[in-house]
Amino acid sequence: MPLPSVTRSLSAKLLVLTVLFVLLAEVLIYTPSIARYRLTYLEERLAAAHLAALSVEATPDMMVAMELQNELLAHVGAHAVELIRPDSRVYMLSRSMPPTVDAVFDLRATMAPRLAADAFMALAQRRDRVIRVIGPSPKDPAFQVEMVIDERPMIRAMVDFSGRILALSVAISLIAAVLVFVSLTRLLVRPMRRLTEGLVAIRRDPDGTPPFQPSNRTDEIGVAERELADMQATIRSALRQRERLAALGTAVAKINHDLRAILSTAALLSERLAESADPEVRRVTPRLMASIDRAVELCGQTMTYTRDGLLPLARAAVPLRPLVEEAGAGALAALRPDGERAELRWDNRVPEGLTVRADAAQLSRALVNLGRNAAQAGAGAVTVTARERAGGGLLLLVADDGPGLPPRARDNLFQPFAGSARAGGVGLGLAIAREVLRAHGGDLRLVESTAAGTVFALELPAEAVTETAIPATAPPMPD
Repeated sequence: MPLPSVTRSLSAKLLVLTVLFVLLAEVLIYTPSIARYRLTYLEERLAAAHLAALSVEATPDMMVAMELQNELLAHVGAHAVELIRPDSRVYMLSRSMPPTVDAVFDLRATMAPRLAADAFMALAQRRDRVIRVIGPSPKDPAFQVEMVIDERPMIRAMVDFSGRILALSVAISLIAAVLVFVSLTRLLVRPMRRLTEGLVAIRRDPDGTPPFQPSNRTDEIGVAERELADMQATIRSALRQRERLAALGTAVAKINHDLRAILSTAALLSERLAESADPEVRRVTPRLMASIDRAVELCGQTMTYTRDGLLPLARAAVPLRPLVEEAGAGALAALRPDGERAELRWDNRVPEGLTVRADAAQLSRALVNLGRNAAQAGAGAVTVTARERAGGGLLLLVADDGPGLPPRARDNLFQPFAGSARAGGVGLGLAIAREVLRAHGGDLRLVESTAAGTVFALELPAEAVTETAIPATAPPMPD
């Protein structure tokens, strides 16, 4: 798989997201900023109106000429001004024909959300309004000032302020994006790209790719680099081992073919020995035949295990009780280590009507392996029961009355060529049985093994059970 292009790379996404997030932060900052700017604008007008109204106090008869009033109001940018002193005296400046007021804004008890709403409503205003503003004087809060002004000059000032904020926001966004981009590219993106390239190279040529060299970083990237280097080494070792095992398997297959031919000849000669007149020869002949049979069985199991690989399953609806009964017949043919036929009692307690969707041959193979192992370990009876599995599915419990598994067998359980519970065994029975159950989406596990016997659980998933006849009173086995 090729690496993504520049426009679709992690670096490009990081740059775009940084710009967007900084702009979002600026938008959140802009809301209180524009509200505060409008409030400051009106307070400055109130302060100017206060100073203009004080001119009335300086006149002898508390009257200001109309020409002077117009000049003072033009300086304030208002149509009318009223100044209410603490002693309730009112100083007023007004044009001869003040316009009609469209809206009134009281700044004496306005909360922040209201200020923000008024600011955005002003920016959205499309007609020229005349507004009346009431508030305490910034020069002296004891004085109350009321003024009538045009709203349009304030809106133009707010638009200019918004343009400056936008330009500043874009500049901050770009600077922050570049700084964050450069920093994260050096700290994260480049190391991640190096890790990605290493993974792609290992996937394309696991054995021919040069060893990945981790850096000296102590953070998560450093841990990932070291883990990738260890994984590459592990994969190389596994590939070399697989090549050696493949070569060994080929050699074993050739040896096995010749060995089976030799054993067949030995079996024919052994049958002739059973007709010997020497009683000692006739006495040891059954053991010789049993040894040859075990050798042939060992060759067959080894070849089956090495040849199977991933088990191909032919799933179909299978009545479970007849399948267990058939598997019991196969297990009853097992031999004890001493060569005598096993007297094994196969107790099938699976209820009628229980149907599973599975590969009948493979599932029977797993049950036969468990039964044969029990017989060869010295068990006299094997009981097969069915239970509902906690969380859905089915458990087949295979319990025997044998002496239990020795510690060595438990330590290497399910390990081929290492988990045998008897002398001369190869430990393939449990390994093959587990592969069968896992191919069905379930598993094989040891429930318990004591001096009173051993219990294995064959787990089948819920989708493998098509019909159930398990009694409702049967307690579900824990997972």
